Amino acid sequence: QILTRKSSVQTIGEEQIQNPYTELLVLKGHQDIVRFLVQIDDCSWIFRSQIYYLKCTPLGSSFKPQCKVSWFASAGDDGIIFLWNAQTGEKLFELHGHTHKITAIAPFSSSAASEEKKYLILTASADRTVIVWDCTSGRQVQKVSCFHSTVKCLTVLQRLDVWLSGGSDLCVWNRKLDLLCKTSHITDAGISALVELPKNCVAAAVGKELIIFRLITSDDGSEGWNVLEVKRLVDHQDNILSLVSVNDLTFVTGSHVGELIVWDALDWTKQASECNFWDSSVHPDVQPEIKLSQSPNETSVQHLTSDEECVFAAVGKGIYVYNLQMKRVIACQRTAHESSVLHIEKLPNRQLISCSEDGSVRIWELREKQQLPAEPVPTGFFNMWGFGRANKQANQAAKKMQENTPVYFLELVGDLIGHSSAVQMFLYFGELGLATCSADHLIILWKDGERESRLRSLTLFQKLAQNGDLQVKF
Repeated sequence: QILTRKSSVQTIGEEQIQNPYTELLVLKGHQDIVRFLVQIDDCSWIFRSQIYYLKCTPLGSSFKPQCKVSWFASAGDDGIIFLWNAQTGEKLFELHGHTHKITAIAPFSSSAASEEKKYLILTASADRTVIVWDCTSGRQVQKVSCFHSTVKCLTVLQRLDVWLSGGSDLCVWNRKLDLLCKTSHITDAGISALVELPKNCVAAAVGKELIIFRLITSDDGSEGWNVLEVKRLVDHQDNILSLVSVNDLTFVTGSHVGELIVWDALDWTKQASECNFWDSSVHPDVQPEIKLSQSPNETSVQHLTSDEECVFAAVGKGIYVYNLQMKRVIACQRTAHESSVLHIEKLPNRQLISCSEDGSVRIWELREKQQLPAEPVPTGFFNMWGFGRANKQANQAAKKMQENTPVYFLELVGDLIGHSSAVQMFLYFGELGLATCSADHLIILWKDGERESRLRSLTLFQKLAQNGDLQVKF
């Protein structure tokens, strides 16, 4: 006898009133899984300036918007990097130079006010090279081929004007691609993720360990730089998969077995932790499910993002909102998707976007739940708040705290169906829309249908005005 259960994934109908993405552009070019998207510049105000023109410019005036086009780069297992126009979907450049799949990518634009701004990107590959590309010309600037293992992560420290590569060792490079300093061989498994910390420090995820390194800087070129290991944090029970910096005081890590740890970014002490994402007694608002087995992937913290108040975690098939001040999960969707959630981002207006191995992209809104005054305290409440065993005094305190604490939930407001395979990640461009990349070799640009319609009307208006065909009747 086979035990089956109905899917508990939340669904939404065709009338998605709060979902603006009603138009899409399919971008083709990649020949294998597209794993990375990175924004090269920031020009999210381009539409606002055009709409302002429509409202304020006299009839017959020529339209000359003074703004650039936003670019983004895509890369994946075919080893090719594409540069795209985020507004039109036009392919700008196709960059060839790697012989194996891309393993990391990072923007590296110049920040010096004295020089003309250059838009550069760094790409690392399984061919054990890192290439610097000029996005303006589409040309290769320089290639570094001295690595003994694959570089798995790249991090740019804009304040110091250097970049770091993480593999079997940690290397520090300047803008001219001079190797300033490096660590000794750390491990064959290598560094899987890096995050910048205050006081010239970085945190590196190496297996289940978190290693804190400090950069000793130099004012006289390449001489005198050094990188020192200052501390090893061994609080995680399994491999660290995700790292995020919240602010100058806090960073957060997530592991393969569902551990989330909040760290002090200055002294590297553990401030809080959560490791019961899959336990229904800890999150009583969620209905328990019938499960025949519990695979590790169902509890794995695949991705983390944050704002000043909360950390948003992709855990197994679900998404969780962890409040940093309350030190607890305040909202969750344990089965947000049919398969593992690979990427999650916070949007304005209390919205989230998540994408999954099931090929879907979903938009969520964090809403406050209206509580009934006589609502009983659930069984797992004390575990959630860390009170330990329930007793009369604790019960009264819990009830009082529950009355004063808002309860939140995640409501599905949009479902973007377009990919036929796992959606690896996405980029949010504000008013320009959303870009997603997938194992189906495609990139999709999702557009706000109403805004695109207004822009088409604006274009028609301009053509009529230029040709003298525009007649205004009163």
